[in-house]
Amino acid sequence: MKKEHILVIRFSALGDVAMTVPVVWALARQYPEVRITVLSRPMARPFFDSLAPNINFMEADLKGEYHGLKGLNALYRRLTAKQFTAIADLHNVIRSDYLRLRFSLGHYRVEHIDKHRHRRRKLVAPTAKKVFKPLPSSFENYLDVFSRLGFPIKPENLCFRSLFPPEGGNLDLLPPAIGHKAAGEQWIGIAPTAAHTGKIYPLEKMEQVIDLLTGKYPHMRIFLFGRGEREDKLFPQWSEHRPQCLTVGQHTENMSQELILMSHLDAMVSMDSANMHLASLTATPVVSIWGATHPYAGFMGWGQNEDNALQTELECRPCSIYGQKPCQRGDYACLTGITPEMIVEKITRILTKNQQQ
Repeated sequence: MKKEHILVIRFSALGDVAMTVPVVWALARQYPEVRITVLSRPMARPFFDSLAPNINFMEADLKGEYHGLKGLNALYRRLTAKQFTAIADLHNVIRSDYLRLRFSLGHYRVEHIDKHRHRRRKLVAPTAKKVFKPLPSSFENYLDVFSRLGFPIKPENLCFRSLFPPEGGNLDLLPPAIGHKAAGEQWIGIAPTAAHTGKIYPLEKMEQVIDLLTGKYPHMRIFLFGRGEREDKLFPQWSEHRPQCLTVGQHTENMSQELILMSHLDAMVSMDSANMHLASLTATPVVSIWGATHPYAGFMGWGQNEDNALQTELECRPCSIYGQKPCQRGDYACLTGITPEMIVEKITRILTKNQQQ
């Protein structure tokens, strides 16, 4: 009998790929005799390289080697040589749809994610038509795909905690500027940006959060996460007169190092964005800030306490699944209604709980 070999397809943004990790890990745990290959963008390799002995990672550069229809056909030919027995499309967009079609025509067992688009539209509809009910989480949607393929996962195997051991990743692998955590020192991560305005807490208010925290905790170190032109301009301004702040992207070489650092944080402050999901993979509590989006859409981080999610209750919320739509009110009250003191209070509660454990 041919040995089972599952191809798991998930491209997309970093946070979306990160959300597959706990479920793929549980699949590998329950079915150790099954080979699993995750197909994704090169940036996702650190999630899967050491996740489990029966998990392999295969990268696909969709903007380069496998760009366009010709590239997808070349990718399909390469994949067929791997002798897969089942295909799990956890993305369900035009590229993965095409690969799924090719595999279906080849008589492979193929299943794809149900994104519940109709229910999503109702969730973000104008107030009078809004159906304010939680959708299945991304994790539940992934589980459903594997169940339909014939690999149901038992609840007791959904126990993923971290990419690292309980003591965290090896800080010796990080640059000297980060160093080791001193006794009595608190380490807080702040990831203040996101892809869309509807997800970003006002930056001047986040700067107030930093001042409140460093005033309350003199021995606290604050690590600023995020890469890009906006962050390159913003973070030096925040750090110039605040020696407690360190811009992570200026010192770390790759995402693997950022994950190690995250595993030693006492808490992370993040928008509804990738850094919430990256921190979730290191068992770090996240104070998440939600504006135009809402946890009801199913994107809360793995293992995160919803009590640590900050949101302003407005009839118009949520107005967007991904945060890209302009504010209907024009004032982003969903974000401006959250005060810096609220964020500091959530962090304080996490620190107090950590001390009691």
